[in-house]
Amino acid sequence: MAFALKGVAYITGAGSGIGQYAAYSLARQGVRSFALLDRNPVTKTVTELKKAYPDISIKEIELDVANEAAINDSVDQTVKEFGRIDYALNNAGIGGALKTTDQIDMDDFQRVLAVNTTGVWLCQRAQIRQMLKQEKRTDSYRSYRGSIVNTASMYGLIGPTLNVPSTAYATSKHAVVGLTKADAIAFAPRGIKINALCPGYVATPLVISSMSAGSVMEDERVKVPIQRLAEMEEIGDCVAWLHSDASSYVVGASTVADGGFTIQ
Repeated sequence: MAFALKGVAYITGAGSGIGQYAAYSLARQGVRSFALLDRNPVTKTVTELKKAYPDISIKEIELDVANEAAINDSVDQTVKEFGRIDYALNNAGIGGALKTTDQIDMDDFQRVLAVNTTGVWLCQRAQIRQMLKQEKRTDSYRSYRGSIVNTASMYGLIGPTLNVPSTAYATSKHAVVGLTKADAIAFAPRGIKINALCPGYVATPLVISSMSAGSVMEDERVKVPIQRLAEMEEIGDCVAWLHSDASSYVVGASTVADGGFTIQ
């Protein structure tokens, strides 16, 4: 599926997993200017992108999404380098402990919310402020000043299973869905498209290694109607679609990519 995307992408959590594969998907659709942000090195993502697309331009930025000043500075750096931000993916997040409310302490609970919820809000606020300063890329009715996708989770829509008692994580991702809806309503009339992506279980290296060790993830996999986990490329392609003109009438949506898990 080709979307012919043009413009500048800003991706948090770009060093691995969904952020990494979202960058690959956006590049396949035509994006050639990237700000790639992560607390850890984005070396692998950069290497693969430059190998496949020699004409690509990449700004690497170390970022802790719990740091307000660093987020604002990262947006400023991106705009100084590329002139604007067209496609933002607020993807950085942590899982937190698999504990129920009676087991988790306040510091652990607040740490998950600081990264998964407040971090997304801080990034989105900085991106919105920039996007309000820039014009649409084209005169098409499908065009926007900018598009934002927030990585939520299927556990932003349903409660976690008894096998995966991720209370703090589910709370943080429900908040991301609410934030997405609130800001989508506020800023769609001003030319900014905001959506959430709600993946199910994804075959990241960490999940695959835990399954081979005989973890609860194998028990969860068999609950998925299509009987497998998502490949990271599949979730990356969802990000590209949400940023594209093909989804121009999709606003404030919680787009589910979970193999049917949440319809049971």
